[in-house]
Amino acid sequence: MRIRFLTCDVFTDRRFGGNQLAVLPDASGLTDAQMQQIAREFNFSESTFVLPSTTGCTRRVRIFTPTAEIPFAGHPNVGTAFVLATIGELGEVGKTMTVTFEEKAGTVPVVIQRNEKGFRCVLSAPKPLSVGDALDPAMVAAAISVPPADIVTTTHPPQVASVGLPFVFAEVRDRGVLKRARLNMNGFDALKAVGVHPDVLFYARTGAPATRTLRRGVDSGDEFDIRARMFAPFDGVMEDPATGSANCALGALLAGYDEKKDGTVSYRIAQGVEMGRPSILFAEADKKAGTVIAARIGGDSVLVSEGEIFLE
Repeated sequence: MRIRFLTCDVFTDRRFGGNQLAVLPDASGLTDAQMQQIAREFNFSESTFVLPSTTGCTRRVRIFTPTAEIPFAGHPNVGTAFVLATIGELGEVGKTMTVTFEEKAGTVPVVIQRNEKGFRCVLSAPKPLSVGDALDPAMVAAAISVPPADIVTTTHPPQVASVGLPFVFAEVRDRGVLKRARLNMNGFDALKAVGVHPDVLFYARTGAPATRTLRRGVDSGDEFDIRARMFAPFDGVMEDPATGSANCALGALLAGYDEKKDGTVSYRIAQGVEMGRPSILFAEADKKAGTVIAARIGGDSVLVSEGEIFLE
């Protein structure tokens, strides 16, 4: 038995940047155990297995990290839509096309936009923004090996938020803190011991020219609103170069604190720079009467490889 696969880099327009993804466009006949073995073999942060939908969606998509299946993730949805469009699995794609993926977290709509380089894909979060309790800044600081004073709590304390998959979010003082941060397993163990699933995204506001007037205490001259890093050691990912589900939730979380009551709040986010896989993510959140009602994340992708997996 041979199973076709393709790999792509997501949230980048250049090969060997962004976040790697393996996509199996027809995973029919594979068992759960085989999917997990294949995901472990690729050893990317996630691999996706595409199946016929059971609920009338365009496709059913299952997402595996090297250690477990997860209900939702960002770059696997963006990359899977990109791969299926590129190889013709979705038929003729005009200027735009909307597909829906059936996943454990719910239905995930993805808009595919044709551009001069191929396709840009933008997903809508399957769940509304949910925000958990505040966490001790010192505990989060210990997990990323920085002093507690480097954690900024002006807008929000370190806290868990989700639009389909939970993450711990913490703002740090500046890009220097981002560069100095290192994963500390003792700190992650401590977070897990108090009942937190410690996938930690920490970020610095850098302030793009279009938004700098709305920010306080930001660096000047950066093309991005936000620069971020994400550690998830309990998912087998020491550091992730581009985390769509986390940045989608971050955009929604920050939009909730934004003074704008109605309309769309947008963020241009850089991730993966410190690990040599620069990524660009575009986050948006819609607000109505001061409440976040929708969140989206999108970006470009490029194909990298294609082949077959041999199964007995």
